[in-house]
Amino acid sequence: MAMTDTMPEAAIAELGQRAQRAAAGLAQCAAAEKNRALIEAAAKIRSGAAVILEANAADLERARAGGVGGAMLDRLVLDDARLEAVAGGLEQVAALADPVGRELARWARPNGLDIARVAVPVGVIGVIYESRPNVTADAAALCLKAGNAVILRGGSEAVESNRAIHAAIVSGLESAGVDPDAVQMVPDQDRALVGALLGAHEWVDVIVPRGGRSLVERVQRDARVPVFAHLDGNNHLYWHPSAEPWMATEVIVNAKMRRPGICGALETLLIDRDCIDRLPGLVDALDGLGCEVRGDASARAIDDRIRKATEADWATEYLDAILAVRCVESPDAAMDHIARHGSGHTDGILAADPGVIESFLNRVDSAIVVQNASTQFADGGEFGFGAEIGIATGRLHARGPVGLEQLTTFKYLVRGTGQTRGD
Repeated sequence: MAMTDTMPEAAIAELGQRAQRAAAGLAQCAAAEKNRALIEAAAKIRSGAAVILEANAADLERARAGGVGGAMLDRLVLDDARLEAVAGGLEQVAALADPVGRELARWARPNGLDIARVAVPVGVIGVIYESRPNVTADAAALCLKAGNAVILRGGSEAVESNRAIHAAIVSGLESAGVDPDAVQMVPDQDRALVGALLGAHEWVDVIVPRGGRSLVERVQRDARVPVFAHLDGNNHLYWHPSAEPWMATEVIVNAKMRRPGICGALETLLIDRDCIDRLPGLVDALDGLGCEVRGDASARAIDDRIRKATEADWATEYLDAILAVRCVESPDAAMDHIARHGSGHTDGILAADPGVIESFLNRVDSAIVVQNASTQFADGGEFGFGAEIGIATGRLHARGPVGLEQLTTFKYLVRGTGQTRGD
């Protein structure tokens, strides 16, 4: 289908109709059939490695010519090791338990009705993403295993890589006898097609954006279907005086510097006034790794290497080697700061006092709340989900890493023996 030859809405409607038919078939697929399709897709990626890497080389050449460099360019790169990880990821999802058909709850009513809540696929999922070509395989695998059809729309920077990986996956589905329309890709980069996909409520059940702020803002603004997304990862750690200094320092450094550019990276440290004298040791460690520290007046009075923070720093997702530090008077003050400035993604506490810890865990209303651990564990793989399609900070249905279980919904099965309802 040449999408430039038809109206965007009609083009997306055609994809959507095919996806709905495929989703109906997938909902009845046994786990073994879905697993076989994923294993075949992994084999096709391995056997087609030369074609995929050639396509990736074309994307990289175009990106370099356009002035792309640094972390953005690195996210585009595929090599033998990364491609093997892509194939291995498909197999890992195949090895996970099937989320469809799980009995979530069951109870009997006094009138003899037997009621069960059972997991079922969502239906058709639209995934709009940027940069990383591995998302093509991750999203396809998770949606398929959860019994959903997926319509993929990758970014123009990785268009050739995405198409090559998608072709390998489709070939794998065909080899396994699974409807290839279960994993479709919008084949044209026309931005009007994104708008049509966001408005396709008749055909698409959920949209998942994965990319930068501008992409997520547009999806949240324009979508006419439910969205699983987060806008920012403005994540915090609160350092309580009861925490072991060495442990707190190691966790903070890892949370900030393991990979500063991911959504789970630490952006603001809230340090209790009663342990602010420990700050220079932390600054030593961060400074040695090239991290800039910005702080309030109390923090700067302790260490003159700390630059002055502005009010904007408390609301900034740096995605870079920059950490904001604020001195707080108490756990309550730390939680108030998080409530005002946090994005509801991942926030945590470093402490040994059980009462303080339980209060923090219960009161902080973020999708992920951690105790004595790095915020960089905000990842579906680290949660044991095998992979994730993104992080959701909303409060309906999916929250936190969106893995297989979050890509299902449920229905009620009501079993009776002839009961009728009276007035």
